[in-house]
Amino acid sequence: MANTFINFGKALTYNSGNGILCYTCPAATIAIVLHLQVANVDGTNSADVSVHWTDDNGTPADTITRLCRTIPVPANTSLSVLTGKLVLEAGDTIVGVASADGDLELSGSVLEMS
Repeated sequence: MANTFINFGKALTYNSGNGILCYTCPAATIAIVLHLQVANVDGTNSADVSVHWTDDNGTPADTITRLCRTIPVPANTSLSVLTGKLVLEAGDTIVGVASADGDLELSGSVLEMS
């Protein structure tokens, strides 16, 4: 079994409330999400963040579980979305959405085991 550490970063937008796909667990892989953090890069304005993961094998399919919902992130600060680890299976995703375009960035660290 191969273990690979990866990281990702995405600028979050409102995107009609649907959010931005930030990470997808590859096929034949288990991923342990070690870190998820949102940074407000706007020097003046607060923005709200919502982050969820989607269970590709859930019942019903694509079951959404929220990690945080409409949490304010003040200007020039950051917010840790996870206080522990999150295990994802092949096809599971992490999605983030911001209340304003250009204010929030989501970064994450993942251990992929395939």
